[in-house]
Amino acid sequence: MTEAPAETLRLSKRVIALTGCSRAQAERYIEGGQVRVDGEIVDRPEFPVSGQQVSLDLDVPAAPTLLMTLLLHKPAAAVTLDGASLIRAETRWDDDPSDLRHLRRHLARLSPLLPLEDSASGLQAYTQDGRLLQRMREEGSRIEQEFIVEVKGSIASYGLHRLGHGVEFEGRVLPPCKVSWQNETRLRFAIKGVRPGQLASMCQQVGLVVQSIKRIRIGRIPLAKQPEGQWRYLPIGEKF
Repeated sequence: MTEAPAETLRLSKRVIALTGCSRAQAERYIEGGQVRVDGEIVDRPEFPVSGQQVSLDLDVPAAPTLLMTLLLHKPAAAVTLDGASLIRAETRWDDDPSDLRHLRRHLARLSPLLPLEDSASGLQAYTQDGRLLQRMREEGSRIEQEFIVEVKGSIASYGLHRLGHGVEFEGRVLPPCKVSWQNETRLRFAIKGVRPGQLASMCQQVGLVVQSIKRIRIGRIPLAKQPEGQWRYLPIGEKF
C-alpha cells in the first residue's frame, strides 16, 4: 500500500494551518521574509507547497516593505538596461554593508538610473522607486559623477586645462568640470550631465584615445570595493 501524495496548498494556507493566524497576517509573515520552505526564504504567498518543510522565523523582524534601489558593479560590455541578467540572488555582494534581508520581490521591476554606456564599467544604480526614477530624470544632470578614464597618446599643450574648461560636444561648449591625472595613463573626471560618447570625444580633442571608462561615484554614493558583476543594496536613508 502506497502513501497518498501530500495535498498541494498555497504557502499562505500552510502558514495559517501552522499558526492559526488570519490570511492577512500569513501574507505579512511571508512577504516580510519570515517564512522558509525547506530552509529557503520564500516571499510569495501563492507559492505552492506539498510535502516541503515550512517554518517561521518570528523572532526575526519582518523585512521592510519598501521600494528598493540596488547598486551594481557593471562589467564593461554589459548592457545597462538588461539589469535582470546581472542582478540575481547569487550575485549579491557577500560583504553588502546594508544588512537588508534579500527577498525575491526586490529584483522585480528595476529601472536604471543615469545609465552607463554599454562599453563602460563601474557603478550602475537600479531602482523600483518611480518617484526616484522621475527625480533623477529631471535633476540627474545636476548630480556629480566621478569616472576613471584609461587613455593612450600624448596630451596636447594645455590639454588638461582644456578638458576642464572649454572643449565642445555635439555643437556646444561644455560647462566646467574637474579633471586630474590619477597616474600616467588614467584621468579622473568629476563631471555633471555626462552623455554617451562625451568622455571619449573630450579626450580625442586633446590628443588622447580612450581605452576604458569606469564610473566610481554617483553623487555621494561610491563604488568602493564592490567586486565587478556583484550588487548591493543602497542602504535605507542614504541618497545620491
